[in-house]
Amino acid sequence: QVQLVESGGGLVQAGDSLRLSCVASGRTFSNYAMAWFRQAPGKERDFVAAIRWRNPSTYYADSVKGRFTISRDNAKNTVYLQMNSLKPEDTAVYYCAARSSLGVGLKDDDYRYWGQGTQVTVSS
Repeated sequence: QVQLVESGGGLVQAGDSLRLSCVASGRTFSNYAMAWFRQAPGKERDFVAAIRWRNPSTYYADSVKGRFTISRDNAKNTVYLQMNSLKPEDTAVYYCAARSSLGVGLKDDDYRYWGQGTQVTVSS
């Protein structure tokens, strides 16, 4: 059973930074793709960023390009989301997701495993 546990959310002001972490357990993740999604109140869950486990290829939503960086530490089975220059519109619950595939997906239906989410609130 794959388990994903996110941490690092919180309340910050516009322009601040946060780093989210997602610790994965239960499998060998060398063949997995990982992603971050977010869901704001009353809205659908949207893709934020994704990374392949084996190589450094990364993918971002246009709304976060240049501000967010996804990375992973294979030895720690951990994926990070560094969020800089945060805006009020980044306020959402952020979810970590995993799929057993070398290729990344950009839709939530592409991912089988999900964390419980961590709240990020950006005040203006």
